[in-house]
Amino acid sequence: MKVGPLNNPIIVALDVDTEKEAFLLADQLGDIVGGIKLGPRLCMRYGQDLVRRMADRAPVFVDNKYFDIPSTTLAAVEASFEAGASLVTVHALNGPETLKELAALEKKLQQARPFKILCVTVLTSFQQDHFSKSFKDEAVGWHVKNLSQEVQSAGLNGIVCSAQDLKMINPDDFFVVTPGIRMDLQEKGDQKRTMGPKEALQAGAKALVVGRPILQAKNPREMATDFVMACYEN
Repeated sequence: MKVGPLNNPIIVALDVDTEKEAFLLADQLGDIVGGIKLGPRLCMRYGQDLVRRMADRAPVFVDNKYFDIPSTTLAAVEASFEAGASLVTVHALNGPETLKELAALEKKLQQARPFKILCVTVLTSFQQDHFSKSFKDEAVGWHVKNLSQEVQSAGLNGIVCSAQDLKMINPDDFFVVTPGIRMDLQEKGDQKRTMGPKEALQAGAKALVVGRPILQAKNPREMATDFVMACYEN
């Protein structure tokens, strides 16, 4: 199952601290998973060269969640693309002006190769009582719905949200990436709103982010295979 820039729906989050650990895991998993996610934890240590080298192993998802003035946000997205990223996150809270400019940039970059800008709605570590007092006092799903509408109105369709919040949107309108994916009985860690891989895909997700359940498994390659196979269960 090819999913946009990915070969299959599973994206492994390389939430480790060293380049050595990251490449050891990438060499084990790169031919199994659909993509590899890199965040600030590695990107701040090793920069664009890490993204370039990882892109030789699998499609790379740069998850730095850019949130700044329009020119800075656009420049960061373009720099990530130039380093080899196939997916890049920004915050949906960047607002209509920035989102519209990002939509134009995405269209331009897609002429070179497959590429998606993903707009982060509400972090899966958040629960209702985790919102800042500056946020409107509405349910998590309400915020996901409204932010997704802003993204769509700007001309983008890539979003990141919990699988549990997919019921608040029409998943057919979006390329949805969902973190917090767990098999039954696996430790949730700091992910509060989780779901299994098969259930998330049935709810409308297009790609699934899995970190610790794979990285902390006794056999990461075997666990990654289990997650991929779970996506194809009838």
